[in-house]
Amino acid sequence: MAFLHNWIRGKKSFAAQAQANHKLNTPISSVLAQNIADLHELFSQTPDLVVRHFVIKQTGNQAAIAYLDGLTDKKALNDDVLRPLQFEADADAPGNLPRVNVGNVRTLSLWSDLEMAMLQGVSILFEDGRSEAVVFNTQGWPQRAIEDPQLEASLKGAHQGFVETGTQNIALIRRYIPHRELKIKELTIGRRGNTLVSILYMADIVHPEVLKEIEDRIRQLDIDAVINTGELAELIEDNPYSPFPQFIATERPDSAAAQLLQGRFVVIVDRSPSVLIGPVTFTSFFQSVDDYSTRWMVASFTRLLRFMGFTVAVFLPALYIAVISFNYEVIPLQLLLSIGESRARVPFPPLVEALLMEITLEMMREAGVRLPAPVGQTVGIVGGIVIGQAAVSAGIVSNIMVIIVAITAVSSFIIPDYDMASALRLIRFPMMVLAMMFGMVGIVIGLAIFVLHLIAMESVGVPYGSPVAPIRIIDWKDVWMRMPLWKMNKRPFSANPAQLKRQGPSREGDDQKR
Repeated sequence: MAFLHNWIRGKKSFAAQAQANHKLNTPISSVLAQNIADLHELFSQTPDLVVRHFVIKQTGNQAAIAYLDGLTDKKALNDDVLRPLQFEADADAPGNLPRVNVGNVRTLSLWSDLEMAMLQGVSILFEDGRSEAVVFNTQGWPQRAIEDPQLEASLKGAHQGFVETGTQNIALIRRYIPHRELKIKELTIGRRGNTLVSILYMADIVHPEVLKEIEDRIRQLDIDAVINTGELAELIEDNPYSPFPQFIATERPDSAAAQLLQGRFVVIVDRSPSVLIGPVTFTSFFQSVDDYSTRWMVASFTRLLRFMGFTVAVFLPALYIAVISFNYEVIPLQLLLSIGESRARVPFPPLVEALLMEITLEMMREAGVRLPAPVGQTVGIVGGIVIGQAAVSAGIVSNIMVIIVAITAVSSFIIPDYDMASALRLIRFPMMVLAMMFGMVGIVIGLAIFVLHLIAMESVGVPYGSPVAPIRIIDWKDVWMRMPLWKMNKRPFSANPAQLKRQGPSREGDDQKR
């Protein structure tokens, strides 16, 4: 009986859905009562649908305005739409559209267009005797204030971050690049979500083939909805089985503007507080917005520290396992005796010891993120100290292992991009297994696989290993170190720009005059 009931219920639901889809393809009626009935049928079981009936003073016709409560700015609707229509009459008003105090007034004649418009937060005016509806832009959904980015803190950069409204995010970028060459392409994806995706680019800088490629990838998506930029990045990236990110996800408008000026594009997903930047290279994830706000020598030193931290985070635990298990002859005698004394009570092999500490560290890191900020910091600090000391006292791990895990954790924190830091944390584990199986030879094998994988990857058709593989020496001014800004006259080749010149040699001319 339950199966029969569900089958009948499903048939009724399918019939109702088919009837609603048929209604979407029909034009709007000129009878007000019929339009309101069709509207309630289209938006059935929608308690936030509001319909207000009134008389238009200018024409004396019966009318009704419909909107979805919560997506509409009621103050703008009452003051700028309903008040002029009900209490004001203008003899000079055009005959096809009513005179109101809002901009971008347009008309719709199909129910399919009307449904999409209402779900975007506009208000719809139906007038008796009129076979089209008038749309007023009175959107006013809940939104938060512009705040400092959470994941990309900056010491000397701007303290404004993207929000969940696409139009505001575009305005934030326009504040940095008030130029007519900043163009926007808008796409709508998702059968149910109708997510608005905006592609921003500098028309005279971006490469047309790169722009066409990313536009085609987004257009080809056939999915219910895209909620955030992380989902979109996974759907359009070149190498979905790679642990490395192939787009930069940033919450900073100044960082997005800087990348646009280098010849890259920015993808803004409405309702997401971060944007995607591409094409990118592996070394792009080691650059920070603070690098260009400080002295070039300090920025170069900091960037070298990041690459050193990357090497330590990936290879230090594996190096410890290889040296202890296979190649202990490379350790100085005094240090070897100290390590042997520390490991005398440890019953586990080096791989198990390292895995135990690394997994514990990852669990504490994840717990600290999920907990409230004050509690999370306390759990991370107190938990790390207490667990580490207790593990050493109990003879489960050695002192040297606790030191290595702590250095590895600090080294992974120095990577400025969260997605890249997460990928490096993941690569650490297969490197440890290779080191346990083959010693130093296993580390070399893992390094070779790592390098070959980076060389073979692409980001929207651009080599991921550039400017190292393929080698472009001119781009090395902003890779390992950050040279003075007046030395970087050209945009990076790795961004594949259509126009290379970024600035003139004014500073070099000043030096020659001296």
